[in-house]
Amino acid sequence: MRARFVDLVGRQLTLFTQEHAGLIDDCETALRAYNRAPRDEAEERYGDYLDLVGAGTDELLRLRDGFAETLDEEAAEEYREVFNRAVRKRLPRFGLELD
Repeated sequence: MRARFVDLVGRQLTLFTQEHAGLIDDCETALRAYNRAPRDEAEERYGDYLDLVGAGTDELLRLRDGFAETLDEEAAEEYREVFNRAVRKRLPRFGLELD
């Protein structure tokens, strides 16, 4: 039953990665900056990284919840579970705050 959303979510995440490639690249750059930062700058660099991750997570939540609103309650719950699992697997940095 849950498989009915797997292909859809896969397409949604492909579209997300295409449309938000800059944000994903910015996350990678910010993480590298944090890893290379001197100790006195590390906290600020990590904060920059978390801000970008938060922006990506917010976009994914808008995508997920916007589509879920078009479904009945039971189907919406299934969809959210499939979506969250797929994000955690495919885009793990953005999946930590998904509920």
